[in-house]
Amino acid sequence: MNVKITGKDLMRHGAVEGPWIPKAIEHGNALIANGMSFDDALAAAVALAPAPRMPLRDTGEHEFFMNIDAGDNELEQQNVQKVRDTMREVMRTPGIKQGAVMPDACPAGPIGTIPVGGVVASEYIHPGMHSADICCSVAISVLGDIEPKKALDAVESVTHFGPGGRARGQQWSISKNMADAFGANPYLKTIRSLAVEHMGTQGDGNHFAFVGTLKSTGQTALVTHHGSRAPGARLFKAGMSDAIKHTNRVAEGVKKQNVWLDPDTREGEDYWNALQIIRQWTKENHYNIHDKSVELLNAKVIDRFWNEHNFVFRKSDGLFYHAKGATPAFDGWAHDATELTLIPLNMAQPILIAKGLNSNNGLGFSPHGAGRNSSRTAHKKSLQGMSDRDVFDSETKDIDARFFMKNIDVSELPSAYKDADTVRSQIDEYKLASIVDEVIPYGSIMAGDWERDAPWKKRREARRKNRDANK
Repeated sequence: MNVKITGKDLMRHGAVEGPWIPKAIEHGNALIANGMSFDDALAAAVALAPAPRMPLRDTGEHEFFMNIDAGDNELEQQNVQKVRDTMREVMRTPGIKQGAVMPDACPAGPIGTIPVGGVVASEYIHPGMHSADICCSVAISVLGDIEPKKALDAVESVTHFGPGGRARGQQWSISKNMADAFGANPYLKTIRSLAVEHMGTQGDGNHFAFVGTLKSTGQTALVTHHGSRAPGARLFKAGMSDAIKHTNRVAEGVKKQNVWLDPDTREGEDYWNALQIIRQWTKENHYNIHDKSVELLNAKVIDRFWNEHNFVFRKSDGLFYHAKGATPAFDGWAHDATELTLIPLNMAQPILIAKGLNSNNGLGFSPHGAGRNSSRTAHKKSLQGMSDRDVFDSETKDIDARFFMKNIDVSELPSAYKDADTVRSQIDEYKLASIVDEVIPYGSIMAGDWERDAPWKKRREARRKNRDANK
C-alpha cells in the first residue's frame, strides 16, 4: 500500500498552517518513495516547520529609567504620563533589554512609539526608532573674532531651508568616495542623485543655523542642526519595508513602528552599513555649509565637533542603542567622537556644550534639547488672539531671529518648547552630563512656515475663491 503524508497528518502532530506545509508534504513523500518509513518521513516533514513566532513580552517585564520630573506643571504631568505609557508598550517588543527617558521627553506618535527623548537597547535594529530623520545632528565651528551678524549673514547666503533639494545649477558636489559608497550599498545605490541634490540643505521643522559667542572666550561660533534629508528618508522607507517582512516571519503582535532587522542577516548587515554611510553624508553636509560660510567670511576654523542625537549606536555589549532624540554621553560613542557634545534648547537660549557622564540611569545618554509639552498644532491654538508678528516680536526681542521662507513659524519660537531651565536642572539632577560651556545666542535662521505659500495651498485657495465667485 502506497501511503502518503497529508496536511492532516502534519496538523495532528501540532503543525501550524503556513506556506511551509506543501513543501514539507512534498519532502516527506519523497522520503517515503525512497524507502523511508511513514513515521520517520512524517517526523522529517514536521521538522521543517518554522520556529514558533515570538510573542510580545508581558507588560512590566522590563524596567526603564524615567529621568524626568513633572513637578507641579499640569501640562508636564500629562506629557510625562503619556511618555511613561508609550514606553511601557515599547518595552514589550521582543529583543529589547533596557530603556531610558530623558528630561526633554515627549510623545512622538501612537501608543507604543518610542518617545522623543527615549533610548532603547535591543538585540536588533529597529528602523522606526530612528524614524525618517536619520542622524539628526548638531555641528559647531568656532570662528574666533568674527562679528556675529556677519557670520549669520554669511550662513544665510549659503544654506538652504525648506522642502526638497537644490535646483539644478545650484547643487553641490559630493566626494568620489561618498558616491562610490552609495553605489556599493544595496539600500543606497539607487539614490545617489539625492545625495547630490540635498547636499547643502537643512530642511524644515526645528532645524536651524545658529550663531552665538562662547561664554568662556567670547569667540563667535556657528552651529547647524539637521539630519540626512531625502537620502536618509529613502533609506528609512526601504529599511522599514524589509523590517516588516522579517518581523512578520518571526514574531506576532509587534507594532509596525517597532519592527526590526536582524543584524545577522544580509539585510540587517546592509542596513547597518547604510546607516554609517548616511551618517558620514550628514556630517559632510554640516561641514560643507560651515566651510562655505567661513570662506565668505575669510575666517579660520579654530575648533569644531559634532554629534548626532537621532541614531543607532552599537556598544561593546553587542546591543543596539536607539536614541530617538537623545545625545550620546558615553566614552567612544563613535570613531570620530570627541569628549564634547551639544545640547540646543531654543533659539533664545544658550546651546549647551557638555561632557558625557555615562550614567547607568541614562544608558549612557543625555537630552538632545528642550522638547515639547504639546504638539505644534496645539501650541498654535494656545496663541489664538495674538498675531504671529506679536508673538515673534515678544519672544525674539533680544536675538536676531530669521525665517528663510520669510513666514514666521510660531511653533518654533521659544514658548513652543519646555522650560529650558527645568531641562538643564534635570540634566544635573539625574547626572546625565556635565555642562562645560555655552554658546550665547546672537541669532538664528530656521525654515519658517513654508507651507503658507506652498503652490498646492495657493491652488486650493484659488479654487475656493472661484467657487465662491460663481455661487
